[in-house]
Amino acid sequence: MVQISRTNNNNPDFRSLVGELDAELAIRDGDDHDFYHQFNSIESIPYVVLATINGRPVGCGALKPFDETSVEVKRVYTPPSERGKGVARAVMQGLETWANELGFQHCILETGINQPEAIALYKILGYMPMPNYGQYQGIEMSYCFKKEV
Repeated sequence: MVQISRTNNNNPDFRSLVGELDAELAIRDGDDHDFYHQFNSIESIPYVVLATINGRPVGCGALKPFDETSVEVKRVYTPPSERGKGVARAVMQGLETWANELGFQHCILETGINQPEAIALYKILGYMPMPNYGQYQGIEMSYCFKKEV
């Protein structure tokens, strides 16, 4: 069973999983990786959830305040060996619950066209397409989504 715990960006398991995520995205995004990578520093992310199964880290995600009513979902990752077990859904539910408790009304996020699994998951979870925000405005490789929490 997937367990979700709250932590911060200094958690070593979170940092390790983000390293795996960055390596996978470097392959998926190819030449576009450097553009996206500049927006994914974990140093300014205060809210992190870690998913574990029997104490073993199997996924992560984070929240970064965006504006007064919205929080941005960042660094959602499940290693390939753990996919299909409900980890990403549990991470997203944990993030949405925490966002609500923090007083935010919406979760927003960006993902790229090279992550079709993520796009499908976000749609299944009720995220609706929205105009690209912030640094993603005008970037055709990005898809942005929003959900009321």
